[in-house]
Amino acid sequence: MKALVLAGGTGSRLRPFTHTRAKQLLPLANRPVVHYALQAIADAGIEDVGMVVGSHAEDLRQAVGDGSAFGLRVTYLHQARPLGLAHAVLIARDFLADDDFLLYLGDNYLEDGVADFVRRARAGRDAARLLVTPVPDPTAFGVAQVDADGLVRRVEEKPDRPRSDLALIGVYAFTSAVHEAVRAIRPSARGELEITHAVQWMVDQGLAVRAQTTTRPWRDTGSVDDLLEANRHVLDRMEGRVEGKVDPHSVLVGRVQVAEGAVVRGSRIVGPVVVGAGAVISNSSIGPYTAVAEDCRIEDSAIEFSVLLRGASVEGACRIEGSLIGREAVVAQAPRLPHAHRLVIGDHSKVQLIS
Repeated sequence: MKALVLAGGTGSRLRPFTHTRAKQLLPLANRPVVHYALQAIADAGIEDVGMVVGSHAEDLRQAVGDGSAFGLRVTYLHQARPLGLAHAVLIARDFLADDDFLLYLGDNYLEDGVADFVRRARAGRDAARLLVTPVPDPTAFGVAQVDADGLVRRVEEKPDRPRSDLALIGVYAFTSAVHEAVRAIRPSARGELEITHAVQWMVDQGLAVRAQTTTRPWRDTGSVDDLLEANRHVLDRMEGRVEGKVDPHSVLVGRVQVAEGAVVRGSRIVGPVVVGAGAVISNSSIGPYTAVAEDCRIEDSAIEFSVLLRGASVEGACRIEGSLIGREAVVAQAPRLPHAHRLVIGDHSKVQLIS
């Protein structure tokens, strides 16, 4: 079995961060999201991976390399424009040949990985197997209608009136039968070849399509809120370790990782928290579920439940929470001008002010 990892989307819900990098490279506990996907694939016993890449191809190549760090062989497949998941399968035809394969969205995080899903797919050899989970609002997802035997009877993409609460979560297993399906369908109203249409075509042809349900933690990290929640899940599984310098005036509580080369002075850190190499934290309070990336600077500030990307700087912030702060970004106290805010923000940004 091979794997096809999709990493070519635009990440519109994560702008402005995705103007300059792939959403699959945003970090969870200071590690790119796509690394968790590749590790899950390797843990499932798959070795050959095709990675579909787009405008941020070079950044992904630098972050993943040839895949050997994960015990994988990675082949890069260029997608000129993100024209749908089924289109990604279409352009990967030569790489996939007639092998069974796992289709995995590269910005997904599954706490328990995909080893059990792959094992069952290999044993069952259904034409397709879908990983699904019950969700409160199925209208935001592809939705599967499943019978008592676990066979899929219908799939729909973001239906107004869902037939079930079982959402497709971006992990599929296919036999070579899917290649005829992706050639048979036509673009949807949004101009994309939908994988749900291909799966429905297979159902209509009488092929066996089976759903496997999970209730374990899963996140599509395509929005800031979901990225922060996925970061929380990863940090919850982290062990504490101090390799950097923590002065005697600092207090670490709970599971805290301080990487070699990081410095903590006169600060209180309550885990789970990870602090990357080269980061300096001074006279500050860092609360639970915060990831501070490499070379960040935090001074005279209080931060919790947030992610700081490489080189970010925060100074004099009385309280920051639920935030995602970009690479080399600077957060500092504004001049004390009466009744005014001064803003320098990028395209598609969101700012919330207290008057």
